[in-house]
Amino acid sequence: MKQRIVLGALALGLCGGVMTVGAKDRMNHNPEATNTDAILHAWSWNFPAIAENMAKIADAGFTMVQTSPVQGCYNPEGSSKKIFDENVTEGNWYYYYQPVNWKIGNQIVGSRDEMKQMMDSAAKYNIRVIVDVLPNHTAFDVDCVDDEMIAAVGGRDKLYHSQGLNPVRDYNDRYQCTLWGSGGLPDVNTENPDFQKYYMEFVNDLLSLGVGGFRYDTAKHIGVHSDPVDAASGVKENDFWDVATGRKAVKGVKLAVPYDDLFVYGEILQDKNVPEAEYADYMGQTASSYGYVLREVLEKGNAKDKDLKNWYHQAAPEFLTTWVESHDTYCNAHESAGMTDEQIRTGWVFLTARQNGVPLFFSRPMGSTRQNYWGDNVLGARGNDEFFHPEVVAVNRFRQEMDGQKEDIQVSENGEVLVVNRGKKGAAIVNISGSANVVDVPTGLAGGTYKDEVYGKEFKVKKGRLTGIAAPHRSYILKKK
Repeated sequence: MKQRIVLGALALGLCGGVMTVGAKDRMNHNPEATNTDAILHAWSWNFPAIAENMAKIADAGFTMVQTSPVQGCYNPEGSSKKIFDENVTEGNWYYYYQPVNWKIGNQIVGSRDEMKQMMDSAAKYNIRVIVDVLPNHTAFDVDCVDDEMIAAVGGRDKLYHSQGLNPVRDYNDRYQCTLWGSGGLPDVNTENPDFQKYYMEFVNDLLSLGVGGFRYDTAKHIGVHSDPVDAASGVKENDFWDVATGRKAVKGVKLAVPYDDLFVYGEILQDKNVPEAEYADYMGQTASSYGYVLREVLEKGNAKDKDLKNWYHQAAPEFLTTWVESHDTYCNAHESAGMTDEQIRTGWVFLTARQNGVPLFFSRPMGSTRQNYWGDNVLGARGNDEFFHPEVVAVNRFRQEMDGQKEDIQVSENGEVLVVNRGKKGAAIVNISGSANVVDVPTGLAGGTYKDEVYGKEFKVKKGRLTGIAAPHRSYILKKK
């Protein structure tokens, strides 16, 4: 996220996406704060595919690209060709999330050298790279974990929490949630200083390549200070986040760059008993509840009686990462996979036109349809064309140009048209229904005729009201000239 303050730069020469050094309060909203960044989640793209498409990513108005996990991962068949293989013979996307070591490079994304080449491309186009990291667990088959890592952390009994091989039964019980195995994956003893040192060496290697931030997978499963400690493993305090965010060193190793120069958010899916305020002291968080409400509105094609202004989160919205869908909602239970590309696109335009939140665009597989979620089903390949659809490009650029402009959200009387006004400078119109709709809502735009950035469609403003006709499942971007 980028506020209207000149901020410190990273090795990539970036100035967007970070907060000022003294800004530790992520709970109290600053109404003047404006977020301008947008993240492309290049999910399941390998390093060469990301590098080859970096110019297209930049041209599409994305300021950040998030990679899939890059550490060594489970590879039982010795071949990872398919995103999903029901016969489990040619790989699967979820192997990403089963570490066998924390060293750069795996059979899906590519080697460290290929990552270096991708980072060079990112620097050329001024794109910040965020890496999905997952220190919370290893592969479910503990015999696949590298001997080198086991030795580095002091032995297998030191690698996991004392109850780490037990699967969580109650995710609202913080003892189980942070010390037992989530999703059937063994829970790493993240408080073990030998593990912390090993993990931070991996993080610092990523930073040496120019990585500009991290998405922490299953972050809510790594305890904060108020959570139970694993006394049976010799743990005295839950200090992983203090080490990971550079507040303290471990065995002579410390975060290699100032933490405030990085864009970091945690996958802290909202539920009962999650200490969001404590996590906010360390990082940005995911607005998962908002994503659920937004998808419900899009699926119904109607926002009547739904509050889309409310972010449904304790933390300040300028520190939230938002989405219409994530790789989990698409892949796990296919919660969002049945939504059409048009529905996702209109949701993206609405979300991205807003003043706050840092939106993440999930790149669906190439060739995917609502009957075939995996499409061409090739691990490592570029996703489909949606990330550079003209409406997506237009709103990404609109977002940057509206820096400093406060939002005003309007919903048509029938609930089918959403309008995001940005001060007196611009407006985004989104028809979320399958029918053409009359637009007639208040706006801050000056009187006159406005031509949409994508389709050249004309809308009029007279006496503070914006009027026109919106086609089904279509969005329009208007700007003051």
